[in-house]
Amino acid sequence: MKLQLWRNATLVLTIGEKQILIDPMLGAKGSLGHFPMTGNELMNPLVDLPFNEEELKEKLSEVDAVAVTHLHPDHWDEKAMELLDKNIPLLCPEIIAEHISQAGFTNIISIKDTLTWENIRISITEGRHGTGEIREKMGEVHGFVFKTEDTATYIVGDSIWYEGIAAEIDKHQPQDIIVAGGAATFVVGDPIIMTAKDIIEVCRHAPDASVLVTHLEAVSHCKEDRAFIQQVIHENNLQNRCFVLKDGEVFSD
Repeated sequence: MKLQLWRNATLVLTIGEKQILIDPMLGAKGSLGHFPMTGNELMNPLVDLPFNEEELKEKLSEVDAVAVTHLHPDHWDEKAMELLDKNIPLLCPEIIAEHISQAGFTNIISIKDTLTWENIRISITEGRHGTGEIREKMGEVHGFVFKTEDTATYIVGDSIWYEGIAAEIDKHQPQDIIVAGGAATFVVGDPIIMTAKDIIEVCRHAPDASVLVTHLEAVSHCKEDRAFIQQVIHENNLQNRCFVLKDGEVFSD
């Protein structure tokens, strides 16, 4: 397994010889504008992709499939809809397949539970995008597990830590777990993705897995930055298997 974080939740996962682009937010810095209920006027995304437009197009030409966890614009933006080949295999939870088809994509692989694509077993997982009223407003979210004979990689997606994530780890026994950190929070309610404390809980629940932290320093409602999360990881002596990825960084095992 190899992956490269591009920015926020956007990454390329390489399994065998297949490259899968996860949650593409491909627009320029500021292209999504101001997010409501954040308590600031910052323009999203806060940073550009770690390569120029020509390099981006070259990288997209190498992608074998796209996987989308949910439809929030920091995971699936207008620029992605514009740049991606409309016939590329597009893996997604069944609940969002119709919406994606409206953007002109013709090769949608809708997943209700589990299927096999190119000898990779792909399962949809549950998530919880916050608590209480905020969770209701954020809507239903999912993640993916990608399995081969040798490896299992769990993309948690936009979720807090709760018993459902523990259950998915117990079920799939992933060697690598990719979480959305940053404790994104609106002006009301609790965090809608994982806090540093949540990330430590993931590590404790999966003592043999590598935990990779993404979704950092790219959108305006995230409250915890890389330095803070790295500090908490060190305080818990988990730096040998919990990694805070930088934009553009490649991780492999």
